[in-house]
Amino acid sequence: MNGRELLIGVTGGIAAFKTAALVSKLVQAGAGVSVVMTRSATQLVGPKTFEALTGRPVGVKVFGRGAHPHIEAAQKAELFCIAPATANILAKAACGLADDLVSTVYLAFDGPVLMAPAMNTKMWEKPAVKRNLEQLRADGVIFIEPGEGRLSCGDIGAGRMAEPEQIFRAIVQQLGKIP
Repeated sequence: MNGRELLIGVTGGIAAFKTAALVSKLVQAGAGVSVVMTRSATQLVGPKTFEALTGRPVGVKVFGRGAHPHIEAAQKAELFCIAPATANILAKAACGLADDLVSTVYLAFDGPVLMAPAMNTKMWEKPAVKRNLEQLRADGVIFIEPGEGRLSCGDIGAGRMAEPEQIFRAIVQQLGKIP
């Protein structure tokens, strides 16, 4: 991982706390990691957490530092992983909507994209979510499937974001395919 440049997108799911552990693991493995977040994600895990883990500023605003923060972030990385990938970001990405920094970076990024979905079981099973997943797979997005178990809402079922170790392995595997 030494010298590899990764971009992590964090959206507003409670599983965002797991993303901090993922980012820590990536940095410890020698990767350069930049983080972009949605505003709702910042209500769950503060940007300062990711700044401390990466030693880099965290992007939240579409009109933040620099002239084009979404383009600049997209151009620096060789892989983009969105974790957690909420139903909201899946829908935006599938339709090409861009109204926050994570969704605008997604549209500007031309390398491999991994997504780790996380949501309530009922949301995960909705036909609209399934259609968005199908579209994104057709677009080349690689999914790290959610697990089953107890969800933050108390329900038990599918929709738990994959564990940081599993996402880490998927990133390493994908990096192995990039020349």
